[in-house]
Parts: sequence; structure tokens; C-alpha cells
Amino acid sequence: MHPPTPPSAADDDRRGAGTPTPPLRGGGDGVPGNVGDPRGSEPRFPGTGRPSAPPARSAPPTLAPPPSPRPPLAPPPTARRPAQLPPTHTTLICVALPGLAISTDQGQLTGRGLEGFYRGGRRVLARCQVRVAGREPLAVQARMTAADRARFVGTLRVSPDGGPDPDIVVERIRHADGTERITLHSSALRPLRLPVEVSLGTDLADLGTIAAGTAGPELPASVHASGLRWSCAAGSAAVTADPPPADALASAGLLRWELDLPPGGSMTLELRIRQDGAGPVRAVGHVATTPLAPARAAGDDPRVEALLRTSIEDLQALLLRDSAHPADTHLAAGAPWRCGMAPAEALAAARMTLPLGTGLAAGTLRTLARTQLPGPGPRSGMLPGPRRDAGPHLPPGCTGTEATLLFPVLLAEARRWGLPEQVTEELLPTAERCLTWLRTTVGDGTYLPDPQPGGPLRCETQAHAHRAALLGADLLDAYGRPGGVGLRQWAQKLRSAFRDDFWVEDRGGGRPAAARTPDGRTVPHFGAIAAHLLDTGLLGEGEQAPGLLDKVQTEQLARLFGSPALDSGWGLRGLGVKEAGYNPFGHRSGAVRVQETAVAVAGLATAGYEKEASSLLRGLLAAAEAFEYRLPEMYAGEQRAEGGAPLPHPAACRPSATAAASGVLLLATLAGIRPDAPASRVMLRPVRSVPLGEISLTGLRIAGAPFSVRVGRLGVAMVEEAAAGLQLGA
Repeated sequence: MHPPTPPSAADDDRRGAGTPTPPLRGGGDGVPGNVGDPRGSEPRFPGTGRPSAPPARSAPPTLAPPPSPRPPLAPPPTARRPAQLPPTHTTLICVALPGLAISTDQGQLTGRGLEGFYRGGRRVLARCQVRVAGREPLAVQARMTAADRARFVGTLRVSPDGGPDPDIVVERIRHADGTERITLHSSALRPLRLPVEVSLGTDLADLGTIAAGTAGPELPASVHASGLRWSCAAGSAAVTADPPPADALASAGLLRWELDLPPGGSMTLELRIRQDGAGPVRAVGHVATTPLAPARAAGDDPRVEALLRTSIEDLQALLLRDSAHPADTHLAAGAPWRCGMAPAEALAAARMTLPLGTGLAAGTLRTLARTQLPGPGPRSGMLPGPRRDAGPHLPPGCTGTEATLLFPVLLAEARRWGLPEQVTEELLPTAERCLTWLRTTVGDGTYLPDPQPGGPLRCETQAHAHRAALLGADLLDAYGRPGGVGLRQWAQKLRSAFRDDFWVEDRGGGRPAAARTPDGRTVPHFGAIAAHLLDTGLLGEGEQAPGLLDKVQTEQLARLFGSPALDSGWGLRGLGVKEAGYNPFGHRSGAVRVQETAVAVAGLATAGYEKEASSLLRGLLAAAEAFEYRLPEMYAGEQRAEGGAPLPHPAACRPSATAAASGVLLLATLAGIRPDAPASRVMLRPVRSVPLGEISLTGLRIAGAPFSVRVGRLGVAMVEEAAAGLQLGA
């Protein structure tokens, strides 16, 4: 049994207070389900044996006095954190889950930090150092060539009379599946006989132990077949070489060859790294039945092609399969910290990728439906999820609440994109139980409370609940199920109250409050989380559901998102620069989180605020270019300057499921695609200002058939390919 890998420190995930959390099934091939977070305040590292049980009950957070500038809700005390988490921003991470290969730009694997090959969260090879003629090649280039592989190039000068120019090039192609090919290319004018040594070693440590800095020493090796083998109580791993080495020295962990290179010739060595008893990594994203369509983008701005291509590659690399139900796939949250299921993120990413087909949504929904908490009890119908840090002004929130509200939303919108009726009907009872939990928890009140006793009423939670009620009612009505009327009535009541209770008037025109305390005081701190107020969801005939804010308030929110306090030039800051507690690297207090910026772009464009949407879009696209189109989950909220680049966050996941899915959402937003597959219609509401010029999207999916659209420079959209019978609406 493989230990779980730790998830995103950026999300500081912790178990929901008082919420029993049954283990989520893993992704197969040793990929874990529930995971802890080495960057969070209650880390749960692999190999500790700590079960996925709810934490002990604690007293509610202390309420601060109303007039104090301090936060009105103090987060609970935090546990000790690791002294220093290994950084990820300087690494190249090859991903094909359950396999990872993490390297620095030097190419040599030295065993320091996170370096090594991983399988299911365990480091199967920590060290792989190449020497040619007794020397290490000089590293000259390192780059990702795909989501699952990297290329490293080094040079050597071995001819005594060759002058200053290198005459040997050492190329290394490293795959996440546990394969490394080392090729020597000679430019020498005479034949060369070169001794080549590869020094290998591993500790077979799990990722959490490595993150905590407590990995043990390297294990002793033994000669095994055409390579070396290591064993310990946690398992064993082996490296085999082709061609076999001339010598294999177990005591030194060394493989040796004598290679004859003719003038201009080449020679390749291949290393295969495997856990004992495990075959090659079976990456879900590389099989013929992948749920993500191979869509393509093109247009006046060449960056759109690279963004969509890289986004889809990263999504494919993060796909997992439920081992007990192999037909169901879902996304891991991100690498290296969150290589297992994170329910809220998996649902959000599946929703943003609906233009690539409904297969991922179906697999994600089915996987999570099997985790729904049974009744009776106040949490009957909830989907379990860990807790997430909410920044310096609020206690951590429960992602189980967010996941429970996202489930009916994803099901309703997937149906609009063409999810088969049989699948929708199969999942409808789970959605009904989610909606019943919502209405039961609200009861006779107006707002959905925080699961933690004495917790706040969160702004984004009300937005999620309002959207779930309206889209859920739409779904229930479509299948003749009761409950839609009551959900709409409550949503109307929530809208009326929210516009007064959650709006903070000030000299700048007002702002939505981040939360309200149980005694009715507002938490006025403003940041990117308010973007969820703009995300209303898709109803029939391509209409968007109404939002919690009125037109005047929505216009003010758009103005705030376009201000320098929130728009860093690279995307929306998690907290405005003038707010107490602002930290440009704070993952909930100032850093740019890609998902929230993409949600804001889509919401602003839908609401008609194209200027603000276009500004955020251009900033995010510029950041994507700086990160070679593999967007991390977050980066620093430092103000963009001429000739500058976004500052990476040293603990961010990259790739990240929600960041990669955001690329799909952004481009679909430009085309304004609003399908209604049950009615055989699709509406196109493109961004008229065409901020990126002409753009075409091909190979999307609506109703299971290819869909292609082009938006011209005048902002007019034209369908170029669609399912038979699909009508275009104005």
C-alpha cells in the first residue's frame, strides 16, 4: 500500500470541524485519495499512520471588538510547521500520475531537496549523476518538452587538441514514467573511447517525509540483473540499464560503460526505474479513452495556441483513475504536493473544462457521489472535504461545503454541454441530497452558516449556495422532481437580504464584505475571493442565472477589480494592497490565484464589463507566457512593471488542475459559448472588444460532437463545426 502524498500548501487544507470524512478512493496505481498539506498549519505527512478522522472539537474562534482594526475573527492556533519546505519554483516537474520526476535545471539528480523519480508518492530514485571521462557535463540548457518529460543538455571538451569548443554533447531525456535516456553525441575528428559512469542512489522515502526534512540516508544497493536494487521495510526499487553496464558496483552505487564513439557518432544508454512488482507507469492521460478532447486554438495572438495546448497537456498529466471503478477519471489537484483527490478543486476544474467534453465531469461526479455522507444527521448529504486556510482575517473554511454546493452545479451545467441523460439521471439522487442538505442547513434562516460552531457567514459561500439553488432548481424541474420552487424562493430571499447585509458603504462607493460574524458585524477586508459573486452559472437557452448583487453593486465590483489595488497587472490579488495583513506572497492574503482571476474574467465579461475583463485577461496571459504557459496555482501579487515578470511562489503547485483548467475557461469566455444541448441550441455571446484579436477554437465538444467556432476582429462569432441538428441562437 502506498502512502498518500501531501497536497497544496497554498491551500492549508485541514479537516472540516466536526465533519466525519470517509477516505476517498485513490486514483489507482498507488495514487492516494485524501491527502495532507505540508505547507498548512496542521500538516499530515505520508507514512505517519494518522487516520483520516475528524479533529477534536474546539472552542469557537475569539471575536474581536467591533471598533478594532484587528480581524473580527481570529483563526484558531496553528500547529508547528516544517522549518523550511523544499522550494518548487526552481524545479522542472515531469508529471504522468502516478509518476513524477523532479529535477533542477542542472540535470543531475543529486538527491537534495525534492529531486528524484517518484511513484505513488514514494521516491524510487533520488540520485542519478552522470560522469563522462571522469567529469560532469557542463549544463547548458534545461527545458520541459511536454508535461511528462524534460530535456537536459550538457557539454564536454575531451579532445586534447580541440581548442575551447566542446566536442561532446550529453543529452538526457527524463520521463515521469521512470525512464531516462542518456545520449552522447561526438563532434570530435577522431574516434573516442569514453568511460561513462552513472552514480545511483535512493532512500525510498515518501514525499511527506522529504518535505518535512526527515528523510533517512541512502539505502545500500545490491546488483540486480543489468542494474541495481534497493530495499527497505517500505518497499523496494530497481534500476535496469540497456545496454547492460560493463561493471556494476553495489557498494558505490555505480554503473560503468566503455563507449566507442566514431567521429560524428552517437550512443544512447537507457535507464528504467521501477518499484519492485510494478510495471511501467500507466498514465491515464496517455490512453486512447482520455476524457479531454484535443482542442486547438489559433488567432492573431500566437499565445492562445500555446496556452490551450499546454493547459490540456497538464490536465492530461494530472488525470487519475478510481482503482475500484476504472471507468471513472478525475483530476488530482496539482504536483508535487497534491497528487490526490481534492473534492472542491476537482469539481471546479471539471466545470471549467466542460468545453473539452463531459467525460471528466461524469467521472468526477461519480467518484465523489460514492463519498457522500449518509443520514440521518446534520451532515447527511454532504461531500467530505478538508479545511482550507482563508487568510489572516477569517478562520479556515470547509471545502466540503464548497464541494457539496458545486456538485449540483456541475451536474446541471454538464447536462447543458451534453452529458448523456442516462448519466444525469444516475447522478441526480446525489445532487438532490446535496440540495436537501443545503435547505436543511439553512432551515428557516437566510444564510448558509459555516460548519464550525461560531464561524462566520462567508461571502463566497453564499454565492456558491445561491448558484446551487438556482441551477439545482432548474435541474429538478427538468426531471419533474419536487423542490425547485422552494429553492428559488429561498434564493430570492437570499438576494434581497445579501444586497443589504453584505454591502459595506464607504467613500469609494462601497464593497462586498468578506463575511459577517454571528452577531451581525461585517468583515470588510476585500480581495479576489469576491470574484465568486460574478459566477452565477448557466441556465437553459444560454441564459445566466441572476447574481447576488444588483446592477449598481456589480458595476462597483467591476470598478474595484479594475483598480490598481486589486489588479496587479498579472491578475487579481488575493487581498487588496491597502488592506491590513496584505502580503504579496500570502496565498490568501495577496498572491494572485489563477482560478479566481479566471473566474473574475468570465464573470465580468458575462456581465458586460469587458474593459476590466480584458485587462485581467491580458495580465493573466502575460503571466502564462512568463511561466512558459504552465501556470502555477498562484504567484506573488507584486505590481507589474515594464520589462518585469511575475514572481513565482516557492511552494506553489505547478502544474495545478485549476490553473490549467483556467486556460480553457478563458478562451471559451472569449467565444462566449453558451450551450443548451437538451434544447439542441447554442448561444454565442463573444467578447465584442476582441482583446486578443481574431481567435478560433477547434475540436471542442458539445453534445458529444466536435464543435468549432471563430470570433472575427469585429467581435462576430461564427460556428464552423457542430453536431447535426444543433441550432445557433442569437
